[in-house]
Amino acid sequence: MKFAWLIGLMAVLFILNLFLGSVIIPISEVFKILFSESATGQTESLIILNFRLPQAYTALFAGAALAVAGLMMQTLFRNPLADPSILGISSGAGLGVALLLYFTGTASNQVITADIISHLGINMAAFVGALVVLLLILFLSNKLGNAVSLLIVGIMIAYVAGALVGFVKYLSRKEDVYAYALWGLGSFSNVGKSQLPVFIISISIGLVLSILMMKSLNLLLLGDRYAVNLGLDIQKTTIFIVVITGFLTAVVTAYAGPIAFIGLAVPHLARSLFKTADHKLLLPATMLLGACLALFCNLIARLPGFDGSLPINSVTSLIGAPIVIWFIFRHRNFSTQES
Repeated sequence: MKFAWLIGLMAVLFILNLFLGSVIIPISEVFKILFSESATGQTESLIILNFRLPQAYTALFAGAALAVAGLMMQTLFRNPLADPSILGISSGAGLGVALLLYFTGTASNQVITADIISHLGINMAAFVGALVVLLLILFLSNKLGNAVSLLIVGIMIAYVAGALVGFVKYLSRKEDVYAYALWGLGSFSNVGKSQLPVFIISISIGLVLSILMMKSLNLLLLGDRYAVNLGLDIQKTTIFIVVITGFLTAVVTAYAGPIAFIGLAVPHLARSLFKTADHKLLLPATMLLGACLALFCNLIARLPGFDGSLPINSVTSLIGAPIVIWFIFRHRNFSTQES
């Protein structure tokens, strides 16, 4: 029953994302446009099909991907405050973008069109940067003996990438630093209509692979010793989880920028709502809640009255931070009662 409510909520939020914005389009017109009826205006069709529909799909799939990645990270490291960026993959994407903006801004006197920079170039630079860090993490995971060491190394890699970004920003022009700051705010509108199929297919592959890991995730909850006795290969499972979460994080960051707090907050919402640690229920619930939260944040960012749209990272932080604070206090009270 709860899943039915979540699916219904996701559908309502998706429709609201199509008709609410700086220009309010009646729901009847939205459905006419979606079903290709001729009684629709050209302007309304352009707004829905070229802008709001790709943006809504991007929010839905990005939210689901980040939420699932956060859940898998929290299970792997047994850390309730782990999130998809904890291994430094998002920082690697940021370094790739910073390097692109630096070299295209200073190494050439030619003017490169903003469309190429903002869509193709930045997406590729972010994905390559994230992929390099992911490959480094995979290499180190074969050398390290446990998940805790991998976690510490991942955090250190994130610090190193952040330091390099600081150096690049210091050497860059003001215009390049400003462009990087805009990318860092995150946006679900970066995925155009032509890029949407690749984005959806990539995220869908990662989500399907995460579903196949549900049994292994449940075994990890029992502890390494019990999991090994039940036939789980800890090292291979760790590598699979890192690959899946790294891939999902890399794709979302490359297309939408670094989106904060969804991967951290949504798994706690799912656990609180479903009162379970079983990933057979928790993972699909997290997927749906992540999609709902991202759609809701995108809706808030584009409410009528704002000139354009608010930075999506600001909205997700304002909503996600109270959830994390609530979880910390709730967890502390629970621990106190136990003792």
